[in-house]
Amino acid sequence: MTERRLHLVRHGEVHNPARVLYGRLPNYHLSEAGREMARAAAAHVASLDRPVGELRCSPLERTQESAEPFTEIFALPATHDIRIIEPANVFEGQRMSRALRNPFNWRHLRRPSLPSWGEPYAAVAQRVRAAMDEAWDAAGEGAAVHDGDIVFVSHQAPIWITHLSVAGLRLQHDPRTRRCALSSVTSFERVGDVWREVAYAEPASKGIDLGAV
Repeated sequence: MTERRLHLVRHGEVHNPARVLYGRLPNYHLSEAGREMARAAAAHVASLDRPVGELRCSPLERTQESAEPFTEIFALPATHDIRIIEPANVFEGQRMSRALRNPFNWRHLRRPSLPSWGEPYAAVAQRVRAAMDEAWDAAGEGAAVHDGDIVFVSHQAPIWITHLSVAGLRLQHDPRTRRCALSSVTSFERVGDVWREVAYAEPASKGIDLGAV
């Protein structure tokens, strides 16, 4: 067993009956199924039989609520970290199937490689990896093995973009192709200054994935 791992955990299903892209909008909470999914993610990490020494989440409600089972199992407070938040997006609050039919919105689609509709992929990768490095380095300062793994509860886009960045792949992608299910767990290790992905798991039942950026 390596000294420690860092797990990027996606939040559970969100109550979103209007099926809008919720992005960073406030007051989007987990559904009852989403809370069950969050518990499944925490149970999966616990089943790895690795101690957890730090827990962070994005400041949005759905990630705070998804972090609660980790707090219960590992007796750790969840620290809010703005660097692992959902990217900003001009389509927040809109139903995408309708927004994309509006010619007024087409200007936001002119540069999908950036992307032109929101925060640049490179900026997302930079901020998430900075948070990862900070947490890893802090745990390494005199830390023993029992200080444990690190858990970040975040969102689909930051997790998938980090996966692409660590793998050395192009950050431009079709959001519909992301391998990052609700309450999935993507695990990394760092050797020296080099990150590598070591595991991916989907411990929760399939939820309704509506409103993801």
